[in-house]
Amino acid sequence: MNKLYLGCHLSASKGFLAMGKQAVAIGANTFQFFTRNPRGGAAKPIDEKDVEEYLKYAKETGIGTIVAHAPYTLNACAADAGIRNFAKETMIDDLKRMEYVPGNVYNFHPGSHVKQGVDVGIELIAELLNEVLTKEQTTTVLLETMAGKGSEVGRNFEELRRIIDKVELKDKLGVCLDTCHVWDGGYDIVGNLDNVIKEFDDVIGLDRLKAIHLNDSKNPFDSHKDRHECIGQGNIGLTALVNVINHPKLQGIPFNLETPNEIEGYQKEIELLRNMWKS
Repeated sequence: MNKLYLGCHLSASKGFLAMGKQAVAIGANTFQFFTRNPRGGAAKPIDEKDVEEYLKYAKETGIGTIVAHAPYTLNACAADAGIRNFAKETMIDDLKRMEYVPGNVYNFHPGSHVKQGVDVGIELIAELLNEVLTKEQTTTVLLETMAGKGSEVGRNFEELRRIIDKVELKDKLGVCLDTCHVWDGGYDIVGNLDNVIKEFDDVIGLDRLKAIHLNDSKNPFDSHKDRHECIGQGNIGLTALVNVINHPKLQGIPFNLETPNEIEGYQKEIELLRNMWKS
């Protein structure tokens, strides 16, 4: 029997158990969180007792795969070597910490090449991943699909494929698809969802699709801007997003809302989408 894993972005300030309980309280059975301040900085120490209690609670309540999100300041392909080193050290630290909650996923924005060109950007991202990924880790690292604003790398499926092809430990890599980003990036998930999914499968492989950010968009199709909107209030629309969660090839993947909401708004969107899930 299929199950809809649906959640939202939660604050990690009070620890894993608090996030798990807040998720369940709003009807979620997955969630996403920042590993540290989204603008960078040191991460809070791991509370091993909190982790132990969370793992027990997650098993009891059926919380599925959770998504850790790297800080926005992490730029794996920056022109500045110091910024790239910050990205490397942050990711190494984050992945060590993720082993306290084994078997989950860690998502990051591939980065911006800052006028170096996409080829250099892809090379630098792959180089960093080859330095930080280990055979022992249980966490899958996800490259997020991007909208293509500025000098972002990952503006199409082919760029993500090129990164994956250059990484040695490919079994540790996956992709997080963001509905706002792909719509803004020129993939018509409103009028041609089946073809977008087929193209993803042909280029990257659906076996690598490990998480989905479920967002509407403030922008028109192919705008390359990246501004999220609440579910059903943007240019993607409710019907198309309901089609995404109901698509037979996307079942079992964790869907997390990154819409411009407080917790009450997330709860309403989760309820709305659960009521429209048919699988």
